[in-house]
Amino acid sequence: MSSAVAIRPPARPDRAESVVTEGRAVRWGLTGIAILFLALFLVLPLVTVFIQAFAKGWSAYFAAFQEADARSAIRLTLLVAAIAVPFNLVFGVSAAWAIAKFEFRGKNLLVTLIDLPFSVSPVVSGLIYVLVFGSQGLIGPWLIENDIQVIFAVPGIVLATIFVTFPFIARQLIPLMQEQGTAEEEAALTLGASGWHAFRTVTLPNIRWGLLYSVLLCNARAMGEFGAVSVVSGHIRGLTNTLPLHVEILYNEYNFVASFAVASLLAGLALVTLVIKSLLEWRYSADIAAGARRH
Repeated sequence: MSSAVAIRPPARPDRAESVVTEGRAVRWGLTGIAILFLALFLVLPLVTVFIQAFAKGWSAYFAAFQEADARSAIRLTLLVAAIAVPFNLVFGVSAAWAIAKFEFRGKNLLVTLIDLPFSVSPVVSGLIYVLVFGSQGLIGPWLIENDIQVIFAVPGIVLATIFVTFPFIARQLIPLMQEQGTAEEEAALTLGASGWHAFRTVTLPNIRWGLLYSVLLCNARAMGEFGAVSVVSGHIRGLTNTLPLHVEILYNEYNFVASFAVASLLAGLALVTLVIKSLLEWRYSADIAAGARRH
């Protein structure tokens, strides 16, 4: 006589308990430290900027933007970003496409060079441009003879901004393109599509959210860059001062309300960037996950 023995599957452990082994006190302690750190070093300074900006009311706040120097700084900041971001967009997409889709000699060197601005201080990068394009620099005398001014002018500010921001687009797109592979492009080429048509109809739609995300970060950094621009600008009021430099000048002159008012404009840009970044980051992660599922 045989008897059947029912085998009950082991109870499924709670997901949080199966992953997290620390006690409740440790988890709450770490969470509290993180929240305290963010409150002291991020939230509190940000709130202080807006409190100081509106310390004397709305009229004083808006008066800070009516000055000719402030308007000039805003125009220059927008102009520099409008030039630097498209340049970095073309370079970033081209570099990411070449690195992710092709094999060639010097590929690792190219990736290393793209990361160079992350490891070099912005002040040092600005000094490099002074040593190259300054009046006593490598090609400075030739520029003076031909009446071309780079340092202490808009071209120098644009060059310094491009240098410190050009990794942002390429470094965001390279892993996304690598995850997607080359199968879809090869299929399009097999069906008779040209390289440009394959890029426009296959590659570009697959990277659109990552591309928007990287352009947003690049633009935010371009508009907020201080170190490199400070070295090459010459701090000429009304001519070569961007918004960050204008904030510094106002603060050094003890014009605190105007200084914080202009700073709040940059802080507001940062907050808007953060919101849009979170939305695009979600779509960017979804693109990577979709590419992984396909391959």
